Amino acid sequence: MIDKLGTAGVAGAVLLFAGLALVAWSAPIVAVGLALVLAGTGLVVKGLATNLLRQFGFA
Repeated sequence: MIDKLGTAGVAGAVLLFAGLALVAWSAPIVAVGLALVLAGTGLVVKGLATNLLRQFGFA
């Protein structure tokens, strides 16, 4: 999976988790809410990408 993300993807994931850890250290309840929002956004983007690829006949 890491080879598919590339350097920029790995750096983005590290920054995402570092930011979430920083918020969790300061305000754990807010961090849980942010994690849920990020997970939901990821699922929406995955659904949109899958649907778009299916329309073009790639999936």
